[in-house]
Amino acid sequence: MSKLAFDPSQTDWNLIRSFVAVVEHGSLTRAAEAMGLSQPTLSRQIAELESSLGAALFERVARGLKLTPTGENLVEPARYMMAAARSLGMAAATQNHDMHGTVRITASEMVSAFVLPALLRQLAQLHPEIQIELVASNQISNLLEREADIAIRMVRPAQSALIARHLTDWPIAIYAHRDYLAELPSRPEHEQVTSLAMMQRFRWLGLDQSEQFISGFRAAGLQIDRSFFDFRCDNYLVNWQALQQGLGVGITMRWLAERSPDLEQILVEQELPSLPVWLTTHRELKSSKRIRTVFDFLAEGLQHHRF
Repeated sequence: MSKLAFDPSQTDWNLIRSFVAVVEHGSLTRAAEAMGLSQPTLSRQIAELESSLGAALFERVARGLKLTPTGENLVEPARYMMAAARSLGMAAATQNHDMHGTVRITASEMVSAFVLPALLRQLAQLHPEIQIELVASNQISNLLEREADIAIRMVRPAQSALIARHLTDWPIAIYAHRDYLAELPSRPEHEQVTSLAMMQRFRWLGLDQSEQFISGFRAAGLQIDRSFFDFRCDNYLVNWQALQQGLGVGITMRWLAERSPDLEQILVEQELPSLPVWLTTHRELKSSKRIRTVFDFLAEGLQHHRF
């Protein structure tokens, strides 16, 4: 391999982070989604890094991107640089006992829209010196990469370097707008819509790229594919609005559906698993007074607050 014109002190570390993300996710699209960037932005960053190195790092193949020999040789050093940067950031954060500053939280779109505003208002009243950055995304942000300080997740994180506290479980159920149900053909007024066998008579609201709902239905014994859903969108807020407008039948959290008197629970005999609520932060960040304060406040609020 020819000598690279590479000076780490003159290289934007965000470019290294982007390179590692593309390596780990296997494509520009998936890496951009995970990082919260647009694909053109990430592509420009990779091109800038390649220009600074004087060599190509990836080549396009039928199934995505493949590392060039130069790229292969740089993977481990790049990962080492990212690990060193994380260690430096963690060391600085753990020495920070100042309550003034920013805490970055990541949560799903639904939690960000319907749960956190009320809680964060209370937090702002108690600690006006703390600024909050909220990443409303269904993508699981990487706490180890410091993409967020605190995460609210519906799955338990597997990384041992994280602190994860199981707070509660939110029941979910199947709902439809009563106007939609009234428009169903050949449905007598006295008929109770409770049979799983009747599911295919409905217009279902589902996800587009995600297979979360498909896996859930298959676990319940209904072998379906994405065509089962007549409306598909990966944005849960859009699906919630579609449900409220009577576009079809959807799955949502019970405490949220109970806010809308026009929604009717159907297929009530079909039990659905509850959503576990996990609060997560990096183990070392718990020694930051500001982050610990926000973590403990959210834990109390999510566990005991009635939505």
